[in-house]
Amino acid sequence: MRIDHYSFGQIVIDGKRYTSDVIIYPGRVDSSWWREDGHILRAVDIADVIDAKPEILIIGTGIYGAMSVPKETLTFLESKGMDIRIERTEKAVELFNKLQGKKVIAVLHINC
Repeated sequence: MRIDHYSFGQIVIDGKRYTSDVIIYPGRVDSSWWREDGHILRAVDIADVIDAKPEILIIGTGIYGAMSVPKETLTFLESKGMDIRIERTEKAVELFNKLQGKKVIAVLHINC
């Protein structure tokens, strides 16, 4: 999968435009993803991602970095053996495209 374009409020993945936060798995996109606490990422919000056991998990925190990842979430994810990369979404998109060929999952907040 490849991210073709990202700007505030929209992302284009393999030619298809999305206007909501997304999780990009190998071979599919989940565009119905939401978080219980809005701008806070908790492990419960990405239970399916954890079950998928990615080698690398990229977390896009929004164009302004508004989505936070609490220390307890980060510690839990690292305990699962994942390489965690947390970036503002624009940088997360670049990283995702560069890391193709590895088992990468990206969770991307596409707004603030």
